[in-house]
Amino acid sequence: MSKFYSIIDIEATGGNSKIGRVTEIAIYVYDGKEIVKEYNTLVNPERKIPVYVQKLTGITDKMAAEAPVFAEIADEVAAVLKGTCFVAHNVKSDYSFIKDELSKAGIDFESERLCTLELSKTLIPEASHHGLGKICLHLDIDVPNRHRASGDALATVKLFQHLQKIDSQDKIQKLIRPIK
Repeated sequence: MSKFYSIIDIEATGGNSKIGRVTEIAIYVYDGKEIVKEYNTLVNPERKIPVYVQKLTGITDKMAAEAPVFAEIADEVAAVLKGTCFVAHNVKSDYSFIKDELSKAGIDFESERLCTLELSKTLIPEASHHGLGKICLHLDIDVPNRHRASGDALATVKLFQHLQKIDSQDKIQKLIRPIK
């Protein structure tokens, strides 16, 4: 039986899950070979999006105001994530946002986690930078819609596929953080 990975990216009103809120989420469920499910939506953060975040992401207050609040999508997000390994580029950040948003909606969430940032540093030590944009540029991975959840999550899928191909020592499995 193959392991399923939920490869995720979020956009948010700020960099800290304790004060910021999610404005967009994209999840690609990947079975180790191909994407088997997609989930993507804007999210109403129930607050103003800082101007610098609007400029970076292109997500405006008007766009977000027309989107569901996280509590309205929480059950669906939890169902997509259930039983999968949570994968993100800088997993600590995305995981903390999702865990906090689900908690605010009354859903306890724990998952195995895997960080493609950490994995790229381990498997591609010769790269000078490992941020998503720079490592994708280094590997000639196209990143359409940069700084949008769907574009960055799809780039993370492509990065993960590349990392799988070069992982001759099974480091991916060794770097998966267990459920606490």
